[in-house]
Parts: sequence; C-alpha cells; structure tokens
Amino acid sequence: MIYRDATAADLPAIDALFRASFVATFGHLYRPEDLAAFLAGFTPEAWAGELATPDLRFQLAEDEQGLAGFAKTSALTLPAETQARTHELRQLYLDERAKGSGAAQTLLDWALDEGRARGAEEMWLSVYVDNHRARRFYEKNGFEDRGTYAFMVGEHADEDRLMRRKL
Repeated sequence: MIYRDATAADLPAIDALFRASFVATFGHLYRPEDLAAFLAGFTPEAWAGELATPDLRFQLAEDEQGLAGFAKTSALTLPAETQARTHELRQLYLDERAKGSGAAQTLLDWALDEGRARGAEEMWLSVYVDNHRARRFYEKNGFEDRGTYAFMVGEHADEDRLMRRKL
C-alpha cells in the first residue's frame, strides 16, 4: 500500500470510492430519494472546493488496483462541546478489498498526526450508531463516546455518535 496526499486528478476516484462505500454500507437504511439527495451534494465542484480549502486535507491509500481508501481531516465542524483546540476526522472510507489490510489504521494515524501538527488537543469524529466495526476500531484507538449527533441523509436523521480522543 502506498500513502500520499490527494491531488485534483484524484477527485473522481475519491468520489467513486466514497459513493460505492457509502451505498454498500448504509444505502439500505434510506428511502431512495433521501439517498439521492444526500449524494447529490457530492459534486465535482464540491470535492474540488474541499481540496482547495487550506485547512482541509486528504490522504490516500493506493494499491496495485488503484485507490483503496482515503481519510479527510479539517478544523472541527461537528457540534462538539469543548474548549480545547480541536481537529476533526471528517471521513475515512475503504474499498472492500482494503478492509483488514491495515490501511484504516495507517489513515487514522495520519489523521491524528495532522491534528497534532495543527496544535490540536483533541480529535473528533462521528460514526453511525450501528456501524459496530467502525465504533470498535475507534474505541480501540482511544476514542470515547461523547453523545449523539443527528447526521442528515436527505430528510432522514441518522443517530451518529460523537467520539473524541485526546491527543
């Protein structure tokens, strides 16, 4: 596996992996119109705008087949109640073939290092309440449940858990 920063040329692959992973993992939870409305927000222009945002960073995991996963970090956007200097893991997605490869751990370690490099005292994220594999992974890495968060998919409100790790 090779890890590197994303470039504009990577955005179509990031979008494709995000969509495939999100739909495979969560698509069955939503009415088709809610899923379509949510995915409609992920346009080429939106991805490009994120990549151009100085505070927002992408790290990619690639294997011989191409993009295997990515992580995205930024300043805190979640409604976390904290007075600490914070950073957020906004997304961490893997292609099915990369699960169990160690890529998730490497991408999370990169995200934690990004937070430290920016002077953060805490890293925050949200995870779907019934995504037990992801919750176990984050808990194993020192994240603690800090309460509920309504993650909107179209007009559907998912119950996510806010999680925090001190850096």
